[in-house]
Amino acid sequence: MPTSPLRVGVVFGGASGEHDVSIRSASTVIKALADPSNRERFQVTPLYIDREGRWWPDTIAKSVLERGAALTDDQLPQPLPARGLRQLPVDPDQIDVWYPVLHGPNGEDGTVQGLFTLMRQPFVGSGVLGSAVGMDKLAMKAAFADAGLSQVPYIGVNAADLNNPEQLERLLIRLEKELGYPCFVKPANLGSSVGISKVRNRDELLAGLRLAAELDPRLVVEQGVTARELECAVLGRAHLKASVVGEVRFDADWYDYETKYTEGRSQTLIPAPLPDAVSQRVQAMAVAACRAVHAYGQARVDVFYDEANGQIWLNEINTLPGFTSQSMYPTLWEASGIPLPQLVAELVATAQE
Repeated sequence: MPTSPLRVGVVFGGASGEHDVSIRSASTVIKALADPSNRERFQVTPLYIDREGRWWPDTIAKSVLERGAALTDDQLPQPLPARGLRQLPVDPDQIDVWYPVLHGPNGEDGTVQGLFTLMRQPFVGSGVLGSAVGMDKLAMKAAFADAGLSQVPYIGVNAADLNNPEQLERLLIRLEKELGYPCFVKPANLGSSVGISKVRNRDELLAGLRLAAELDPRLVVEQGVTARELECAVLGRAHLKASVVGEVRFDADWYDYETKYTEGRSQTLIPAPLPDAVSQRVQAMAVAACRAVHAYGQARVDVFYDEANGQIWLNEINTLPGFTSQSMYPTLWEASGIPLPQLVAELVATAQE
């Protein structure tokens, strides 16, 4: 007797600077769930969250996916409801598993995971703790340090300190003394390289701090290192497995948002040309990073590798990695023998464990 398909609610968009990337990721995920190999297994209901946090039903979600771009306020049904989540645009009893494809704040940071947890319904990816710690770079780095994982030197900054001239001067002196130039200034809670600056002198440092402070009250400043940028994907729940290791190479000075999301600006080498021993160390570090922040389901872990001295530093974990056609997470698994349709099916399976 044929079993009825699993009803999967794919949630995308979101009140985040990474709204557009989320639309592209969702399109990839939904196509993979609708692949002939999955067609009998899954029934997909797309749900769209606009930039103001309003949730919209599948009719609106489908038009966003067809356009491949966000709808403006005047293109949404009028009158517009109040901002934020007022009610779900679908009966939760009509969904068996939730699949959030949200990047950045209000989706990758434990907020939507908390909603699904309160609803007592399974969902793809990490829970509240892993999502929140993985999203906040300062909390993440503290967890990595506690687990004894090597990282580049960094200093946490409160944006409020920039408003006090004496505190600001002390901060600048400390950053220059302990980290030096070049260094990277980052908002603690944004992904996709949004708001990050590479700085080489005090004027650039000040500008970088002010830019990041406009986006987040918590900032991280990291020492710049000369290293190769490697990435490893992790999949599973009770048992975590690591993909082959990939490398990102780019002509730009560093891997910024434009380089990351513009065709031809960067190239990925999969598998990365590395000695087996180095690849194994990176894979072990990727799994250890997930355990350190209690991440599971899916994660992409980024590391720096200094070939000259064999040093590997953990850079960051991404608990809801990009799923566009260019994204490393699905590409790494493809190279590891798990094609995209099988990958999304396995991710849905981890939610049901």
